Amino acid sequence: MQPTKVMNYPTVFRYTLFATGLVLSSVIFTSCGESEAKTEHKEKTASASTIPTVEGFSLAKEKMTASLQLPGELTAKQDVELYAKVNSFVRQMTVDVGSEVRAGQLLASLDAPEITAQLTAASSRLKSQEAIYIASKANYDRLYHTSQTPGTISPNELDQALARKNADFALLEAAKANYKEIADTKNYLEVRAPFDGTISVRNISLGAYVGPSGKGSDKPMFFLQNQKVLRLAVAIPEIYTAYLSPQSTITFRVRSRPNELFKAQIKRVAGALDTKLRAERIEMDIDNSSKKLLPGMIAEVKLNMPSQVPTFVVPKSAVVNSPERVFVIRIVNGNAEWVDVEKGREADGKIEIFGDLKEGDNLVTTASEEVRNGFPVKVK
Repeated sequence: MQPTKVMNYPTVFRYTLFATGLVLSSVIFTSCGESEAKTEHKEKTASASTIPTVEGFSLAKEKMTASLQLPGELTAKQDVELYAKVNSFVRQMTVDVGSEVRAGQLLASLDAPEITAQLTAASSRLKSQEAIYIASKANYDRLYHTSQTPGTISPNELDQALARKNADFALLEAAKANYKEIADTKNYLEVRAPFDGTISVRNISLGAYVGPSGKGSDKPMFFLQNQKVLRLAVAIPEIYTAYLSPQSTITFRVRSRPNELFKAQIKRVAGALDTKLRAERIEMDIDNSSKKLLPGMIAEVKLNMPSQVPTFVVPKSAVVNSPERVFVIRIVNGNAEWVDVEKGREADGKIEIFGDLKEGDNLVTTASEEVRNGFPVKVK
């Protein structure tokens, strides 16, 4: 009888472990394959479900008529600060605040005693010099007539008399000029209106000391304004200057009369930009005979700006203003494409755009950064 062979325990254990490992590997591999397949299927399903649906429109050109509202300032067509020409005292005033004056009308009389004394002295010198000149001229005339007889008057004596007469004449002319200068200075003691207008400021009283600006007075005696014609000035930003026309008509309102609409025509255009505001100044003349408007008022100006040529006009919602760029979204072969643009005028919910675009391009009506550049989109 053959003895029975018994397998040792370590060998059996190794075989058992090997078989178990094969089974576990097969199970794990199968599970991983199923998980990856499910994940890929879910990603495809999610990707298909997240494609944005947008509304589009065909880009076209049109002439846009927009209006621009800007603040403007009303000032007097003519205004002037009146100072005394010479240091003096106020002797008489004929006007006050609100007085209507005519050109050349006397506003105030001033008193400067030293000027009166100077004028008297100049008048005396003038008369004295006139007498001296008359005497020297008479002396020369007598010598000249006597010299007609040969040998009576020497040529040297006649020349000296002529020179004395010419010198006295020059001194007479100087005396006349000096007298005229002082007389003109005395005329400055009468302050008169340079043009028709209204006295809007009075800074003097009787007996007040007045003089030239920065010397005798810190403030002007009077402030005179022509309030019947006002000047309306408006600064137009650089981007809108191309739409200005010298004959354009503007409308404006003021806060004190909100129910009234005023009209004016552009009269003057600066033709250059202000270096600080980067804007062009335009001016209009306003007939203010009714005195409804006052210098210094702020006007709310409305300026119409019609287009000269057609441009691309889109809804404001089609333009995205991001911190980095301004763009619209063009749909090309079912994909979104961001196109950089520059904005123009705005009106009635529409806006002008300028960029690498052409008529017939399909743009997204309501654009946003959520519609990513280069990603597929669905169009309604």
